[in-house]
Amino acid sequence: MSSRHQLSRRNALRTSVASLAGIALGGMGTANAALPAVGVQQLPDHTPRAKRVIFLFMHGGPSQVDTFDYKPQLAVDDGRELPFKAASNIDAVPKLLKSPWRFRRHGASGGWVSELLPHMAKHIDDLCVIRSMYSRGQSHGQAVSMMHTGSDSLVRPSVGAWVSYGLGTENSDLPAFMSISPASGHGGPRNYGCAFLPATHQATAIGNSGKLGDAKIPFLGNDRLAADEQSEQLKLLNAINQDHLAKAQRDRQIQGAIESFNLAFRMQSAAPEVLDLSREPGHLQQAYGIGTQETDNFGRQCLLARRLVEAGVRYVEVSTGNVWDQHSNLYSGHEKNSLATDQPVAALLADLKSRGMLDDTLVVWGGEFGRTPIVQGSNGRDHNPQGFTTVLAGGGIKGGIAHGNTDEYGYYAVEDRVHVHDLHATMLHQLGMDHTKLTYRYSGRDFRLTDVYGNVVHDILA
Repeated sequence: MSSRHQLSRRNALRTSVASLAGIALGGMGTANAALPAVGVQQLPDHTPRAKRVIFLFMHGGPSQVDTFDYKPQLAVDDGRELPFKAASNIDAVPKLLKSPWRFRRHGASGGWVSELLPHMAKHIDDLCVIRSMYSRGQSHGQAVSMMHTGSDSLVRPSVGAWVSYGLGTENSDLPAFMSISPASGHGGPRNYGCAFLPATHQATAIGNSGKLGDAKIPFLGNDRLAADEQSEQLKLLNAINQDHLAKAQRDRQIQGAIESFNLAFRMQSAAPEVLDLSREPGHLQQAYGIGTQETDNFGRQCLLARRLVEAGVRYVEVSTGNVWDQHSNLYSGHEKNSLATDQPVAALLADLKSRGMLDDTLVVWGGEFGRTPIVQGSNGRDHNPQGFTTVLAGGGIKGGIAHGNTDEYGYYAVEDRVHVHDLHATMLHQLGMDHTKLTYRYSGRDFRLTDVYGNVVHDILA
């Protein structure tokens, strides 16, 4: 073999290794606990009501008093000063701002929804509207991290990583956790990372910052080596890594790398078919808003989410990008965002229901926090973690109900308050896991998603 050919082959091997690594690796830290292999489905603690989760992340914080939390007193007192103390992030004189959108009752349950979300309103009898959410951290970075990892400041595994660790995957040829168009800011990869859990539990990302792009996984294909050559290469890599693991013994980072390389190789055959939206009939694509400028991007994301969970992915997040952050131009901003997302979300709910999948798929809609009922500038709303709305559907959650309440203006959660830790505990419970038992030992201590907090919100369970 010529030296030039040998060099070319070595470069091809390096490219192939980088491709395999780029698909699924990237976890932070090391661990020292002996745990089952990730590709094997784990047994839940109790009978699950949900098999999978789709988290529709409305990045930036949609306004609860303009969507699902109807406050007639806010309209009555429009322009007046807030009659109680505002949160610490408010410097100006707090003047109330009524919603520019009308609210109506919908469905047999008579749930309140504003005219911003006419398509989701048609599904109100399947929705559980938690109106009493609260969190910690006035900034996006803190609140986004809390919603995704259960911590507002420390590097911790994301919810999807915990689900992957706790349950494994239903399809050994696909990751248990995938993130569609994740945010590049406000924590970036930390929000879908695995922190100290083995690397194979972090999300495989598609797209970026709310944009799906070509709906392909970077580095998935390999045009330098044939499949049989890659297989031989992978055998060599596994032998080297297994030898290293035998010497290191309980190093889960090495084991995670081995599993990630193997998964990445299998994904080369399995993933392209799942990611191909053209396999869906035209009428269904149209229902999601694909082909229409305003809804095309998010519609494709939602349809892809359904295809992924149908193929066995445990946890899928779909992100809008930081578009709901209306410190000004509330009317035009929220109008644009709702136009882009409302129809695709409703189509996803209808699609899951028609396939009999909504019963065991937990759908979560919401942002990292809400917005204030007081005006910022002349026509905006500031961040509000003190009281906001999260909407759940399917997965053994009661439909057609509203849980909890904010005050008469929609500022503070005051009745049946639900912290983000409680939301996470409830999500894990529906998946068959006890959040107090789902732990991982790292640096001499047992960590869990909910830290030392969290209570399952039993009142919303069917």
